Amino acid sequence: MSKTEKGAGPDDESWKERGIRLRVFIYVFATHIIAGFVMLLFYLGEHAEK
Repeated sequence: MSKTEKGAGPDDESWKERGIRLRVFIYVFATHIIAGFVMLLFYLGEHAEK
């Protein structure tokens, strides 16, 4: 196997791309969780007895 083949070793950047995709997924997921929590707080505040 030569160094020019995909998956040749630590210089291969496919693991970086996979890491970036995972990080983006985590950020998007966390953002949606936070947004859902804020919406829940608004909903509960709107229906609270005053």
